[in-house]
Amino acid sequence: MADKLTQAQINNILWQACDTFRGKIDSSIYKDYILVMLFVKYLSDTYKEHYDEFHVKYKGDEGRIKRALSRDRFVLDKKSSFDYLYGKRNASDVGEIINKALENIEEDNKGKLRGVFRNIDFNSEVNLGATKERNAMLRTLLEDFCKVDLRPSNIPEEDVIGNSYEYLISRFASDAGKKGGEFFTPSEVSELLSRLVKPEQNDRIYDPTCGSGSLLIRAFNKIAGKKAQIYGQERNGQTHSLCRMNMFLHGIDDAKIEWGDTLANPKHLENDKLMKFQVVVANPPFSLDKWAMGFAGDSNTDTKFKLEPGMDPYRRFEWGV
Repeated sequence: MADKLTQAQINNILWQACDTFRGKIDSSIYKDYILVMLFVKYLSDTYKEHYDEFHVKYKGDEGRIKRALSRDRFVLDKKSSFDYLYGKRNASDVGEIINKALENIEEDNKGKLRGVFRNIDFNSEVNLGATKERNAMLRTLLEDFCKVDLRPSNIPEEDVIGNSYEYLISRFASDAGKKGGEFFTPSEVSELLSRLVKPEQNDRIYDPTCGSGSLLIRAFNKIAGKKAQIYGQERNGQTHSLCRMNMFLHGIDDAKIEWGDTLANPKHLENDKLMKFQVVVANPPFSLDKWAMGFAGDSNTDTKFKLEPGMDPYRRFEWGV
């Protein structure tokens, strides 16, 4: 039996895959393509291994195999699998083929994945260039990811893929400099905060500016048995999608991650009031100047808009703004 891949080996293969885009596209753009492809490869390899297991268990009975797979954590049809995409890597419309596969994955898993790929377009001329260059990059990307076997039996422990995802995000954040803080909190800071808040079993853990979710995951992992409910909200649509995928890759399927402005449109409510939590972690965007503009409304064009306490239906600013 071949040795299992180590965390370092997986990280290295994935980081090398980024060479496909370096020098051609800014990392703030290509990070989304790399991370989405990692997620698809993980789903596909896991599903493929489960198919093989059920094939043995049910002695090739396709009906029973199909029923068993329909109860799996995620469902994929053949045209949504990485192997299918890899087989189409030389197609003239490979970008559109990948987009269609992502649509199918969302539709087949809409209870969990609805909207998670809404901000990614593998056929974008704006992001990936003209057809010839775009197709060459996508072909190379698929060939790079073909090199890494992400079947559960080939990785040493459950969190390895999630850790690799976080590793890539941290590298992208480093490349982005100050802007990286918009979607990633350094692991040292996340670790310190998660220790300070001392989360306990069955706590509600919340991050109002959750970015890619690193703070929430660190806090969750501090709990024995990992029994807690995760809540988060993120204003940036692309980062919101990254966070949702990050949760799934860390085995947190029931995390409630919402998209929107936490101040102007908080999504976590109970009985029309703000939900309460035992633990709150956050690394807010302190440098954001126009943080209150969500309260202005579309009809307010005053460039000197000022938030007044009475504008907030949840009375959060009565002691000052």
